[in-house]
Amino acid sequence: MDSDDLGLFGPGSVTWKVHEEPILIVAGLRSLYLQSLHPRAMAGVAQNSNYRSDAWGRLVRTATYVGTTVYGTTAEAEAAGLRVRRRHARLRATDLFTGEEFRVDDPELLRWVHVTEVESFLDTARRAGLPLTADEIDGYYTEQRRSAALVGLDPETVPGTAAEVADYYQRIRPELRMTREAAETALFLTAPPIPWKLSLPARIGLNLGPARWAYFGIAGTALALLPAWARRMYGGPGLPTTALSADLSVRALRLTLATVPRRWREGPLQQAAKERAARLASTLA
Repeated sequence: MDSDDLGLFGPGSVTWKVHEEPILIVAGLRSLYLQSLHPRAMAGVAQNSNYRSDAWGRLVRTATYVGTTVYGTTAEAEAAGLRVRRRHARLRATDLFTGEEFRVDDPELLRWVHVTEVESFLDTARRAGLPLTADEIDGYYTEQRRSAALVGLDPETVPGTAAEVADYYQRIRPELRMTREAAETALFLTAPPIPWKLSLPARIGLNLGPARWAYFGIAGTALALLPAWARRMYGGPGLPTTALSADLSVRALRLTLATVPRRWREGPLQQAAKERAARLASTLA
């Protein structure tokens, strides 16, 4: 029964522990900066997406998908994965360097997107101050193979430990490069258009400067949280001091977000999952 179904993970999982953190909003942005460095992945997005005209709508849909896979019932997670697989199966893109047409659901590209996303979630949460043991870190990667399977990947081909993720990055780095599309996307991510509901106050004389500067701060932190080799590709310093500054910034932001009432920090999917878990616990007590 859905009323008793805790989905792919559940309250005892490392996944629930990590995704409890509101700071993952920074992680999502970090993953987009990182994903843009893969020329084919970037071409697939640029040639098949309206992200420039509907940036915030795409962000909401992505967040909803991740929330469904983490907190939805098993049926909801599988249905979300099926929708993604069906959409990807129809899409093609052209490699701007070779002229070759390729499928957007190429396992190599799906694996890149998956690894950069889950590594960004984990690394950001950990550096923001979430205490995780080495076993929990490996456990998160292993658990997230279930999410990889939803988009059509063979879980056995997906890195399932921190060491495997580090090895994957080492192997794929020669394929990454700073392209014009990557640079334009990074600029867009750093200064996206303001949603019309937020831009309305500016039209009537209210100043949204603080909100804009706050977003710049979040974007700057996301960039600084990138691995040193990725920061260098964006033209930034790969120095340990940059990473230390990013750690201090993301820890301060996590402390700030912790002051927000829980009912505002948790989305409906997360709240519904916790209610199912509580009901199940009460029946087993």
